[in-house]
Amino acid sequence: MKEVILNLGHSNFPVRVPDNTDVIPMGKALPLSNPEEKIRNSLANPLNSPPLRTLVSQKLKANPKAKAVVVISDNTRPVPYKGESGILFPLVDEMIKSGIPLSQILLLVATGIHRPMNEEELREMLDSRIFTLGLQIINHDSRKSSDFVSVGKTELGGEILLNRYYVESDLKILTGLVESHFMAGASGGRKSICPGLLSESSTYVLHSGPILSSPKAADLILEGNPVHEEALRVAKMAGCDMIVNATLDSNYRLTGIFVGHMESAHLAAVRKLRTWAEIPVKKEYDLVLSHAGFVGVNHYQAAKGALTCIPLIKKDGICVLAAQHTDPDPVGGANYKRMIRLLGELGEKKFMEMILDPSWIFVPEQWEAQMWTRLFKKIPPEDLIYCSLEIPEESFSWLPGTDARTLAPKAKTLQELVEMSFAWAVEKLRLRLGREPQIAFLPDGPYGIPVL
Repeated sequence: MKEVILNLGHSNFPVRVPDNTDVIPMGKALPLSNPEEKIRNSLANPLNSPPLRTLVSQKLKANPKAKAVVVISDNTRPVPYKGESGILFPLVDEMIKSGIPLSQILLLVATGIHRPMNEEELREMLDSRIFTLGLQIINHDSRKSSDFVSVGKTELGGEILLNRYYVESDLKILTGLVESHFMAGASGGRKSICPGLLSESSTYVLHSGPILSSPKAADLILEGNPVHEEALRVAKMAGCDMIVNATLDSNYRLTGIFVGHMESAHLAAVRKLRTWAEIPVKKEYDLVLSHAGFVGVNHYQAAKGALTCIPLIKKDGICVLAAQHTDPDPVGGANYKRMIRLLGELGEKKFMEMILDPSWIFVPEQWEAQMWTRLFKKIPPEDLIYCSLEIPEESFSWLPGTDARTLAPKAKTLQELVEMSFAWAVEKLRLRLGREPQIAFLPDGPYGIPVL
C-alpha cells in the first residue's frame, strides 16, 4: 500500500491505496514570486487596454462623479482576494491613488443564482484592508426585479436582464479566477457578468437542456462551446473596461495575473491554464478515486469533481468521490433538490427525454442535475460511491449514488470514510472482474482535466 493526499482546499489528509494505483496529476505551474509587485505592474501594463490609472482619469474627466464597480466572485471559488497574492487590495488602492473617491467605488458580489454572502463570510474571503477603507459591498440578487435593466436580446432569443448597479456604472472592472469549467470551458472573464450578474430568468437560455447537450459545453473548450459563446455575447453587450483575473496551482498559489481587455486577457489566461490543467491519458480504469475540491461546497457543486472522472472510468467501473461540504445546506437549493430527485427516480435516459421535450417548462438549477447525467451514462448511479459526512443519511434515499457510510459504518472521519469505502470498492471489483482492478487517483479533483 502507498499513501496519496486528498487536498479538498479546506483540508487535506492522506489515504492508503494499492501500490498499483496510477496517480494522475495535472502539470506543474510555477507560483509567481513577488506577487503584489506583479499585480501592480499588470495594472500599469495591461493587455490590449489602457493602464488602470488612465482609465480612471478618462472616466473622471468625462464625469467627476463617475461611479466605479469592481465585480468579485463569491466564496464558491478560491479567488486570491487576500494575503500576499491578493488581487483586490492592489486594484482598489490603484483606483484610489488615481483620484476616484472611495464613495464612488462599489464592490459587487457576482453570486449568479447562488445565495448572498453574509458579512462573516465576506470578512473571511476578503482582505481586511478592504473593510478598513469602508467600501460599500453588495450582493447581486438574481430574484430582485428592481435591481435589473434590460440590455437587449441575443441570437439565442432570450432577453438579457442585468444587474443595474453594474450597467449604470461608468467604470466596470471584473475580477476572478480562471480555472476549468465543466459547462463554459473555463471560468473568469465574461462569466463574472454572465451568469454572475444575470437575473434568474435570463439564465434559462444559457443553461437550457439543448445548450448543455452539446459535447463542446465541457472543460477547457471555448471554440464552438455554446455556453461560452453566449456568455461572451452578453458580456460584450454589458460592457467591461478591464478584467483582473488570476490562475492558481494545485496548492492555490498564484501562478498568473491577467489584466486588460476582457476577451484578450481571458484567452491568455486560458492558454496558460491548458498547459498544466489538461492531462493526456491513454486508457480507462476499473476504479477512479477523486474529490470535489474547494468548489465542492455542496452536492450541487460536487458535480464538477465527478465529471472530470468520466474519461477515465470503464463502463463497468466504480467512482469514489470525496467531498467536504461547507455550505449551510450541504445538498443545494430547493430547485436542485427537486431536479436531482427526479433524476434519481427516472434514471438518466428518461430524465434527459423529459427536459429535452419541447413542452418541458424550464426549472432553475436543472442544469446541474443534467450535468450529473453525463456520469450516469457511463456508470450506474449505485457505482458512484459518495463520501460526505455533511449530507443527511436520509437524503440518499433520493440522491443518486451510494452513501459511503452504508459501506463503512464505523468511519468517524472523512479520511476513514474514504479509505474504508475505497477498500470496499477494490474488493467488490476483485470479485466482479476476477482480477486485480486497474485504479486511478486524480489528486487535483475538478481542476485537472483528463483527456483521452
